[in-house]
Amino acid sequence: MTTVGDHEAVRLRPLSVVDDGGKVVVGDPQAGVFVAVAPVGGVVVRALLAGASVAEASARAERFAGQPVNVAAFLDRLAGLGFAADATGPPRRPRQTAALQQRGWLSGPAPERVRWLFGRTAWLVYAAGVAAAIGCLAARPQLVPQPSAAYRLLPAGAGPSLVLLFPFATALAGVHECWHWLAARAAGVQARFAIDKRLYFVVFETDLSQLWSLPRRRRYGPLLAGLAADTTALAVLLAIRLGAAERWWTPPPLALGFAAALAFLELASMAWQCLLFLRTDLYALLVTGTGCHNLWRVKTLLLRRALRNLTPAQATELATAGPRDLAVGAWFRWLWLVGLAAAAGWFAWFYLPLLSHLLAWIGPGLASNPATGRFWITIGCTAILTWRFGTPAILTLCPAFRRLRPSS
Repeated sequence: MTTVGDHEAVRLRPLSVVDDGGKVVVGDPQAGVFVAVAPVGGVVVRALLAGASVAEASARAERFAGQPVNVAAFLDRLAGLGFAADATGPPRRPRQTAALQQRGWLSGPAPERVRWLFGRTAWLVYAAGVAAAIGCLAARPQLVPQPSAAYRLLPAGAGPSLVLLFPFATALAGVHECWHWLAARAAGVQARFAIDKRLYFVVFETDLSQLWSLPRRRRYGPLLAGLAADTTALAVLLAIRLGAAERWWTPPPLALGFAAALAFLELASMAWQCLLFLRTDLYALLVTGTGCHNLWRVKTLLLRRALRNLTPAQATELATAGPRDLAVGAWFRWLWLVGLAAAAGWFAWFYLPLLSHLLAWIGPGLASNPATGRFWITIGCTAILTWRFGTPAILTLCPAFRRLRPSS
């Protein structure tokens, strides 16, 4: 336990203190660590950051709460989170939250240089893109992107088609994540990129932890920025196809097929974001909109309690959870459980058609004469696509095999 004299000043790191509903979010933006505390805790932190002594902070907290406050225990909690300043130690690095992640925050352009991308006019343009995409698909259902657009892009077959699309799919994912980052910069905070795994999916993600240092209303833009980029790109691709269908222009067949294939990839990416149970962008939006602070953990505890698998320590932890987290977690736990079936459905809609046609293309290619180009094209495409589609399975199965391996 840390012992501090009543008349001593406690030096804290440069912390953010944000009122958020019935709680106060206190955090170290540089380390990406944030915690929700009671309002009286915010009074103590604000006092200490202003240079008050422990006795002065205790007096302010007692006046706020109308009763004595155990400030010493609260200071121990802050120290345990690493919020106490240490002039002799090295600068704090952000904690790792993904399998592969940048070591530091990416600041990038000044906020005023990118703010126009996320101002009121820009969001009207993004909203117009959503309306245009929905209107286009409603007026011309035959333009709804289909998996066949991806594996039938080239006459050579599914393998070369998917290999050709791979860098463009990666570029679309990169634009999505960069839009999150630019929106964070427009809001005045930093972000960083990472690669992680969700079930059998390998995902690119942008760490937006520093958004917790902002008021809630300012978090929505960076969270929605990726989908804004997706819907804008989808609207443009659908407009190209609609114009061709209406004979406003006559693009080359390959260009038209390319637009259809990319539209399918964008629609699949947007459908992925609806899988809230995989902590997608819309999950972050749910947490922000409902005022939750620890929904993922509370969901797990509630589910364990429902399955009668809750330890005494976990029961104590659950008893201290916020009312918003408990209310949302009461139904989100079942959504998470049912979500496993939804992930299987998404796999059947997106991956299965691609893989089945790919396998049908690989078989005859491997059976052809090794002296022919078809054989070596099949070998090359198979190697590239095995790496692309097999990596998620490998990352998923390796930990399971390690758990099954007997310890020496």
